Amino acid sequence: MDKNDVISLIKEHNVQYIRLMFADLLGNLKNVEVPSTQIEKILDNKITFDGSSIEGFVRILESDMRLHPDVNSFKIFEWEKITEGKVAGLFCDVYSPDGTPFVGDTRAVLKRAIAKMKEAGFNSFNIGLEPEFYLLKEDSSSNISLEVTDTGGYFDLAPVDLAVDCRRDIIFELIRAKFDIEAGHHEVGPGQHEINFKYADALESSDNLMLFKLIVKNVARRHGMYATFMPKIKSKIAGSGMHTNMSLSNKDGSNAFYDPNGNLELSKTAFSFIGGIMNHVLEFCSVTNPTVNSYKRLVPGYEAPCYVAYSDSNRSALVRIPASKEASTRCELRMVDPSCNPYLALACILAAGLDGIAKNIPVSNPVREDIFAMTNEERASLGINNLPDNLRDAISITEKSTFVKDVLGEFIHKKFLYAKSLEWDDYRTTVHDWEIERYLSSI
Repeated sequence: MDKNDVISLIKEHNVQYIRLMFADLLGNLKNVEVPSTQIEKILDNKITFDGSSIEGFVRILESDMRLHPDVNSFKIFEWEKITEGKVAGLFCDVYSPDGTPFVGDTRAVLKRAIAKMKEAGFNSFNIGLEPEFYLLKEDSSSNISLEVTDTGGYFDLAPVDLAVDCRRDIIFELIRAKFDIEAGHHEVGPGQHEINFKYADALESSDNLMLFKLIVKNVARRHGMYATFMPKIKSKIAGSGMHTNMSLSNKDGSNAFYDPNGNLELSKTAFSFIGGIMNHVLEFCSVTNPTVNSYKRLVPGYEAPCYVAYSDSNRSALVRIPASKEASTRCELRMVDPSCNPYLALACILAAGLDGIAKNIPVSNPVREDIFAMTNEERASLGINNLPDNLRDAISITEKSTFVKDVLGEFIHKKFLYAKSLEWDDYRTTVHDWEIERYLSSI
């Protein structure tokens, strides 16, 4: 795609408005809507916005930010109904008024990590995301309830899965938005769903996730439902994760993780990449699992990992090696959840893997036993560490991490920790329903 391609598509499809989209520090999608009559100004990077109003951006005295659209991200939003014409969107990089990349732009963090990957001799960081979500009922006033849409379970279908029509419409809209959909199905929890789309390079995958969540929520609303990607909506049911499948490709396009003669048919590069992730995962856990609620999901018994180990068969492990090999050889990081900012999360994961390759960080043998069933002593004997128990512990580790600070940059590292510390303090000082039920009448 180039500028002329975008202009031609706008004319061909009668696009009347352009959404210029970007993420804030916490991964919330933001946009500036501009009439398509301003397309020349848009493509010349002349659209500005007030950065002081965005979480994690700048002070009011330095608020003017410029949006630099990525023409390759152009998508027509068929699901948006307007009186005449159509709406389209472009993902943007954020620049300061002096023409330099804004230090608080999270998309730029991932682009820096990708540039270092290319310097290390690789062509692309390929990512396949598996975001899970719940569909909840809305009342007649469009208020969200915690009442799920069905009582279905894994791979169920109508009439048990009452949201099958909604999920099918979501898939239809994703296809119209040029997603290459691989599968959609009911997940373990009642009202829980998963839709998988084809892998792409890390930057495109991050953009796709932001757009995916937008489409899912919009189509659900059409059906009188609310879609939430909250990691754990209720105790004692499955949480919503975002298993992250990844591989590196060489300059010739071959899979750098595949070696037909290697252990588990993995290359030394793959094992070192996994070693780097396991070496740094505690440091970046607050980035991949960034909310108080994230740690309600990372508990034993629900296929969400709590411990740092890898396996070729064990779904209780942090990193799993799927059975597919050759071009499909990859590793799957199972602790990530969809509340994260994908640009920051993938930047940390990629940087950790590259550090493992550069330092040839070793990994121990795969763990094939059920880690949840092990005692603390058994895990300790195998060198298996725990993931953080809560957001406070996670941000405390990130605060001390020079590795994460180097990946995010000092500005984002500081702003992120400040925002997360406020979140934890708000949670810590709030009296919750559990406490009322537990103590009010008994003390």
